[in-house]
Amino acid sequence: MKIKEDLMIRNIMGEWIIVPMGERLTEFNGMMKVNESGAFIFKLLENYTTKKIIIDAMLKEYDIDEHTAATELNEFIKVLADAGILEA
Repeated sequence: MKIKEDLMIRNIMGEWIIVPMGERLTEFNGMMKVNESGAFIFKLLENYTTKKIIIDAMLKEYDIDEHTAATELNEFIKVLADAGILEA
């Protein structure tokens, strides 16, 4: 899975914001605010990756167990998929 092209994430005054660019402006209306772990996952999804790779990275980055990492990842992936910004 991977984030669609023409989307970027920026830290604006301490807030992580997903911003559409180019052709994505017509598909993705507005911006999306995410927390720090969402930004971490988004950055990993800028290149094609798997859930396992992301979970392993989350376990190294945060003091959480595998079940919590998988749950948080699945919830975030659903948000991205529902917004139409995630490629399978």
